[in-house]
Amino acid sequence: MTKFAIIDLGSNSIRMTISQYRKNGEYEVLGRFQEMVRLSAGMGRKRVLQSDAIDRTIQAVKEFKKEIAKYDQINVRAVATAAVRQASNQEEFLERFQSALDQPLEVISGIQEAHYDYMGIIETLPIDNALILDTGGASLEMVMVRDRKEIHAISLPVGAVNISETYLEKDKISAVSFFKSSTALQRLFRDVSWLLEVRNFPIVAIGGSNRTLAKISRRQREVVGLPIHGYHLPSDEANHIFEQVLGSNLKERGDLPGLAKNRADIIVGGMLPIIKLFQYIDSDQVIFSQSGLREGILFEEIQKVTGHEVLDPRVDESVDTESDET
Repeated sequence: MTKFAIIDLGSNSIRMTISQYRKNGEYEVLGRFQEMVRLSAGMGRKRVLQSDAIDRTIQAVKEFKKEIAKYDQINVRAVATAAVRQASNQEEFLERFQSALDQPLEVISGIQEAHYDYMGIIETLPIDNALILDTGGASLEMVMVRDRKEIHAISLPVGAVNISETYLEKDKISAVSFFKSSTALQRLFRDVSWLLEVRNFPIVAIGGSNRTLAKISRRQREVVGLPIHGYHLPSDEANHIFEQVLGSNLKERGDLPGLAKNRADIIVGGMLPIIKLFQYIDSDQVIFSQSGLREGILFEEIQKVTGHEVLDPRVDESVDTESDET
């Protein structure tokens, strides 16, 4: 059995999955961990990682290191996405990260991130044609899937944190700021020519902001025990939930069942991309995935090392360790 820890440092959270796999391609998850660190908070136009955000992240890394140390022999791969990709003080941060973990941090491109999202989803969900959407804190990745194959992929430098910081109020969202943010997203989508090829495709959504739609829906439907992975939501229902979120102030959003309080200030910006995409590609449903970048890296590792396809993918409610309790 080979043990493998994957750390995914995003713009909003840092997550780690520890798994083990066999030579025949079978795997199981030993543990999942997450901390909300808001690494991209306050980066501004100069794209500088702020000292308090760095300190929060390094503290989380040290806690992850304690979990890794519980295993005698374990391979570790740590990857960073948009916040570190964009950071003007990237080199300084990479040095601090490596010192804290005794492992290097690999900064992957947006296209690599999109590909790993695709790998994580295609191995665990029965989809043929879809638009994959991964909304993070400072970027969003989209992948066009046709006949289960990755056809097009792109990464755009917008996400829950930077949309919120650039356009939206933290408390009650004004009509003017909402219009500005919506228009900016519309322009970005219009520049992605291949989005015209995914009209009427379902959206497969990854990311904490997107999954919040599923968590709120489960509470309202009173089906909390139903797993998020593979959960279907009609676009009309998603739009209705977004209307509730958009029309609420900060405290009301924090009290909404299914919406974690630590997302209340960025959730409008986090949900906005999928809501705009429903309209732009005329999609009538979203399918939620709890399998994404970390699972994609794991599956690639299994196939590369063992020469076998992945067996018995075990994706369940525990994939997303962020509570949906209010």
